Amino acid sequence: MDVARSIPLFVLAGLAEIGGAWLVWQGVREHRGWLWVGAGVLALGLYGFVATLQPDAHFGRILAAYGGVFVAGSLAWGMAFDGFRPDRYDVVGAVVCLVGVAVIMYAPRSG
Repeated sequence: MDVARSIPLFVLAGLAEIGGAWLVWQGVREHRGWLWVGAGVLALGLYGFVATLQPDAHFGRILAAYGGVFVAGSLAWGMAFDGFRPDRYDVVGAVVCLVGVAVIMYAPRSG
């Protein structure tokens, strides 16, 4: 597994998916308009493409691991852009998810 390639792709996928969802949220819930929604839809489409660039060939493994990245990234996005302050349970949950990412993606496997 090429960790040096995989991690930046997870980060890029997270920025695209979480950012896209946030743009749609802003466009609809915060009444910022359809341009925000459209930009969000494009970013969400980019997320789908970025996921295909992962070096591992197993769709289920990539998406399962990305789920942990999404959890931690969503909390970080909320802190950066919405003034969200996670409590200790949010932080512990995110760490558990990231440990899950490491186990799913980078555990040594035979064959």
